[in-house]
Amino acid sequence: MKHFIVLLFSILTFSAMAQTNFHQFKAKTLEGGDFDFASLKGKKVLVVNVASKCGLTPQYSDLQKLYDQYGGEKFEIIGFPANNFMGQEPGSSDEIAEFCQKNYGVTFTMMEKVEVKGKDQSPIYKWLTNKSENGVMDAQVSWNFEKFLIDENGNLVKNLEPKTVPMDDEIVNWVAGK
Repeated sequence: MKHFIVLLFSILTFSAMAQTNFHQFKAKTLEGGDFDFASLKGKKVLVVNVASKCGLTPQYSDLQKLYDQYGGEKFEIIGFPANNFMGQEPGSSDEIAEFCQKNYGVTFTMMEKVEVKGKDQSPIYKWLTNKSENGVMDAQVSWNFEKFLIDENGNLVKNLEPKTVPMDDEIVNWVAGK
């Protein structure tokens, strides 16, 4: 009986320690609709925190180019506007949507503005940046346009620094499966 109790406790403890998965999250889109990340099962995903008034803002152009080339059935880009770095994303959801469409023709998925660090950090960014939650690595969002690669099974693969351009060979080869 003692061994059974130890075995049962071990199973329950292991289950409680199981890591969450990217597909278990939900968020609001820039338009205010609900978005279930489970809908991305089977797709590679690039998650990026974005800002409209940053020196790296022109990366929107390459993000859209990457999405135009590979987006759809097997790949998705999820943009999270964030105002965590020197107030570089001050706009409302409507203002951000208008800016993205007017200046870059963005058609990839954009979410509501979130906190990517600090005490009010969004749940998805807590998962992306904490090994205790994602099971892979601790990461820091160092600035706007930090990139996270998620595989088809919802597992964190890697994060890339903000200055890594979206059309970088490492990203393109990963998306294309090379």
